[in-house]
Amino acid sequence: MLSETEGRWTDAGLTTLDAARQDEPNSRTSWRILVVDGDPDVHTATLSALEGQTLFGRPLAFTHAFSDDEARLLLLRAHDLAMVILDVGAEQASSELDLVDFIRHSAGLRNTRIVLRTGQPGQVPDLETLLRYDINDYRTKAELTRDRLLAMVVTAIRSYKQLCAVDASRSSLELIVRSSASLLETKGDCEFASAVLTQISALLKVEREGMVCAQRGESQRDYYVMAASGKFSEFVDLPLDLVTPGPELDLLLKSAESKSNIYGKDGGLALHIGHKDEQDLVVFIHVPRDHHGLDRQVLDVLRANFGTLLHNRGLLSRLHESAYHDPLVNLPNRAHFVHEVNECARHGTNGHILALVDIDDFSATNDVMGHRFGDRLLEKVARCLEASLPPSVLLARLGADTFGVLGSVRHVQPRQLLECIRHPLNIDGVPHKVSLTCGYVLLPEEPRAGADLVKDATIALKRAKRDYRGQELQYADLMGTEARARALLRSELREAIENKQLFLVYQPQLNLCGHTLVGLEALLRWRKGDGSFVPPDQFIPVAEHSGLIVGLGEWVLNTACSTMRELLNAGTAPQRMAVNVSTVQLQDPGFFDLVCAALATNGLQGLHMELEITESVAALPTQFLEQTLSALRAQGISIAIDDFGTGYSSLSYLERLPLDRIKIDRSFVRQLSEPRSARIAEMVAQLGRKLGLSVLAEGIEDATVWNALVGMDCQEGQGYHIAMPMEAHALVAWVQRHMERRALVPKSC
Repeated sequence: MLSETEGRWTDAGLTTLDAARQDEPNSRTSWRILVVDGDPDVHTATLSALEGQTLFGRPLAFTHAFSDDEARLLLLRAHDLAMVILDVGAEQASSELDLVDFIRHSAGLRNTRIVLRTGQPGQVPDLETLLRYDINDYRTKAELTRDRLLAMVVTAIRSYKQLCAVDASRSSLELIVRSSASLLETKGDCEFASAVLTQISALLKVEREGMVCAQRGESQRDYYVMAASGKFSEFVDLPLDLVTPGPELDLLLKSAESKSNIYGKDGGLALHIGHKDEQDLVVFIHVPRDHHGLDRQVLDVLRANFGTLLHNRGLLSRLHESAYHDPLVNLPNRAHFVHEVNECARHGTNGHILALVDIDDFSATNDVMGHRFGDRLLEKVARCLEASLPPSVLLARLGADTFGVLGSVRHVQPRQLLECIRHPLNIDGVPHKVSLTCGYVLLPEEPRAGADLVKDATIALKRAKRDYRGQELQYADLMGTEARARALLRSELREAIENKQLFLVYQPQLNLCGHTLVGLEALLRWRKGDGSFVPPDQFIPVAEHSGLIVGLGEWVLNTACSTMRELLNAGTAPQRMAVNVSTVQLQDPGFFDLVCAALATNGLQGLHMELEITESVAALPTQFLEQTLSALRAQGISIAIDDFGTGYSSLSYLERLPLDRIKIDRSFVRQLSEPRSARIAEMVAQLGRKLGLSVLAEGIEDATVWNALVGMDCQEGQGYHIAMPMEAHALVAWVQRHMERRALVPKSC
């Protein structure tokens, strides 16, 4: 529904459009009337009564046929026949009705008004025939005095005029609807403006000569020419103030200021297109002064439709911007990047590189420093990368802390990308050292899908993050093979969890001097449906990277606590139950509550549990890690470092973190059976004593190793020489046997 402003028309010099149409009637197209009658006197009498008359601003023009055949020839050539006056005699009524049928169907004159002139009243066709052929009127010859004949013609012409107006409106509306889709598909604003000019000229059936102007700036008069044709072509992209003064400029300015449509007294039309407080257009199109195709209502519909299209284009533009642009760092996003890679690679491209750059430890920084700090860090890194690349290279943000780079190998060098941040970045006054890791792939000569190439670069990036942090790594086919194998294993692991194929086994931990059972380590195992086992070092990393470890870890904690409760109830429980915890679990905000819930559900205290963490946790932010571990120790839970000496290179974390125990890795323990290979294990034992930490050795497989560990004051141990890992039902029997054996064996140290 048009608002009062949107529907307002202004006539520059005339009261209404209709008033303009009444002027100069002789220049208008005539109302054409065909008289069909075999009697020449009838033709003469008709001309005498009607010739020279002007109806609705247009004169009458007559064509004469003296037979049906002659009438058919004339009808086939007539496309704008307003009226047919047809004589119907008693002896030829059937023939004349055939001619009526010819008018409607063969000639296709649906709007032409048909008036039958009969000799006697009884010669009139029945009502059904009148309705079927849309016969306008019938009169006997005696009735047709000059005044009545004129009245009949006025009625018929008015009816024809209305039918033609309806048809014209319908055609115009169909044209408007058909044009909407094509206008929305135009790519740029200037192309849209040019299409608007084309559509208006097509609707009005006038030459494509005019201008389309849009506002540029805040001033109401600050318009410029977006599109133009004909004699106005030279004004394209000029401010409206620089357009040669004339009536068309006056109309445009009046339309822009009043936000209404203006019809010029000397011809020409200005349309205002747009909605309140949005981008608008003003259009001038050259329309002859005597043009009879101007229908105000249709033009209002056209203007409203263009206004809606302009609004929708703005909406689509904003949606496109949202779909393909990252507002945080003001860069293209993943969707745009993949599209461009696809365009670059689908025809085969030589000498191009696709690189992915990731900010190391960004997630931990975000957690500790806050999201605002993280957002500012992303912006700074984006600007550093942008400054290091020429404009021809595409830079985009692909993920939370991952940027994509696409360009020629001459312009994109992975090592230079990593070195674009040489000094700590100042984030809100805080200096922050940034390290980047890069995975890249060279675009092949043969066509490839862009998404596949991004996937290959992602595989290289993940491998670099795992094994070459802070460096660059090129994709190799073997990486893809391994990635597919991991994906298959991840899928099988999900099924295994659902089918309860994973279970816990428990390995005893003894005091090496007194042979006392001091603890149990809960170990996760996976037995497949065919009875084969998947090694933990294969499926646990997959669980960590896929996020499955959080839910799986919760199940392990609850199951281990349940077993500990059973042992306590049987009077055979050791001091503690040790459970391995990954860095992924430690970073879960709900981890502390989860551990406390597992203890409470099974009626355990904190002293009944020990959490084993690997050295890789030392890479987590210090404050975060210390807070988590301190909160756990406050509950009485002990903390052990597992596989000590195989991971993190700095030992400073041993003093910073609240720890209770160091576990010597089995690889160092096995060396104790070889001559002069005990130095590392002995060093770890001494380090533990100096730091006030208990030391436990893993992988004790014979008595020689046992005795060597006792000799270096290693207090505790576990391994196949003590006991194999076993399921809960076998564990109870083993503990009972061990207690019986221990009663018979004296303390050795």
